[in-house]
Amino acid sequence: MSEQLIIQLIVSGLGMGFIFALIAIGLTLIYGVMNVVNFAHGEFLMLGMYASYLAFATWGADPLVTLPFVVAAMFGFGLLVYYLLIRQVLGGSMQAQIFATFGLMVFLQAAAQFVMGADYFAVRDSWLSGVVTVGGVVLPVPQLAAVAGASLATAALYLLVFRTAVGRQLRAAAQDAQAASTLGINPSAMYALAWGIGSACVGVAASLLSNFYYVFPRVGAIFVLLAYVAVALGGFGSIHGALVAGLLIGLLQVLTGFFVSSELKFVPVYMLYLAVVLLRPRGLFGRS
Repeated sequence: MSEQLIIQLIVSGLGMGFIFALIAIGLTLIYGVMNVVNFAHGEFLMLGMYASYLAFATWGADPLVTLPFVVAAMFGFGLLVYYLLIRQVLGGSMQAQIFATFGLMVFLQAAAQFVMGADYFAVRDSWLSGVVTVGGVVLPVPQLAAVAGASLATAALYLLVFRTAVGRQLRAAAQDAQAASTLGINPSAMYALAWGIGSACVGVAASLLSNFYYVFPRVGAIFVLLAYVAVALGGFGSIHGALVAGLLIGLLQVLTGFFVSSELKFVPVYMLYLAVVLLRPRGLFGRS
């Protein structure tokens, strides 16, 4: 087994891992601030991928060019969903919150299939197509871009949450909304911001993913299921936990797919998940 092949597999695994991590971070941010699980999170990814594809197919705009516009649009969509739907069920039961986001998931999937059909679409010959050779190692450019873009987005989010006044307000609202409101913090505005930022994270992932993955109405279900696993592995509400878990999942599924079988590539991922749930139910970095 050559070192070049191992490096190629690791880069490919990290490319997928950072995508999983970025999706999971959006989920865990919303949950950490509001204790609400967004079951439509995968459909947000699907919408972002369709936006990238349609911009490319209609105007020839590369996903790298449209990335900031997709991110801004997804941020706005997250705010819209919060104010029109989520805020209406926040005072209700957990079942009402679950049914609201689950119903949104079903609606967005059906709407996408009605408008776009069940066909698979792909961005062909984008700026990030092809490979680069470094020291005899052939590396796919889309996966390298996914590693770079997702890592930068994750770092920016970490700095926002833990190094800025806005981030302190977000964390205060997450810890105790009533106490935060007495300090002049508007919890509802912080909840809306959490939805906007979580959706924007998915927008980054969607733009990067559209360079090397097909888009179709159920594409979000493929990635969000593993994102849920990453959230549980890392610990609900833990941003760095979601990052570590996403990278582990990406590496495990790529290495297993190559060395064992592509049909069994997710088996070690779910085995790791079961082991962590049994031995450490709060996750690797979860709060006690």
